Amino acid sequence: MPLPLFLAMLAFVITAAGATLALALWAQVPLLALALAALAGSFMLGLRQWR
Repeated sequence: MPLPLFLAMLAFVITAAGATLALALWAQVPLLALALAALAGSFMLGLRQWR
């Protein structure tokens, strides 16, 4: 993968994570609920690997 593409993807992921946190805080979603949703998503993606 070329370096500029890698850096652009990295910047996009960091920006998306920041926007997600900002939107969740603006909507007054508890950070614990956001953390549990991320944990559940990670768990579901992990289960797909064992299928």
